[in-house]
Amino acid sequence: MPANPKLKDDLTDQLFQGILSLTTEEECYQFFEDVCTIGELKAMAQRLEVARLLKAGVIYDDIVTATGASTATISRVKRCLYYGADGYKTVLERLKPAD
Repeated sequence: MPANPKLKDDLTDQLFQGILSLTTEEECYQFFEDVCTIGELKAMAQRLEVARLLKAGVIYDDIVTATGASTATISRVKRCLYYGADGYKTVLERLKPAD
């Protein structure tokens, strides 16, 4: 799926190239600590976990308990997971442990 033209520009390309240049988890921590607030980073991590749990078939109440996410956040992630640009699907597939 091509990039959303509303998002794609030179500055965003530069950001993503910078992210792709990171080679270790520690480098990611260092970069994202500088780029994001702690709250923004925790929110992104929470959304990815919500997506993982939704994909696994976990119900909303259990996701709220496990993550602290609001039902509005869960609904938004669910909409992206099933009708979005497949970003969550790609990452979750790649995070699967090797069999």
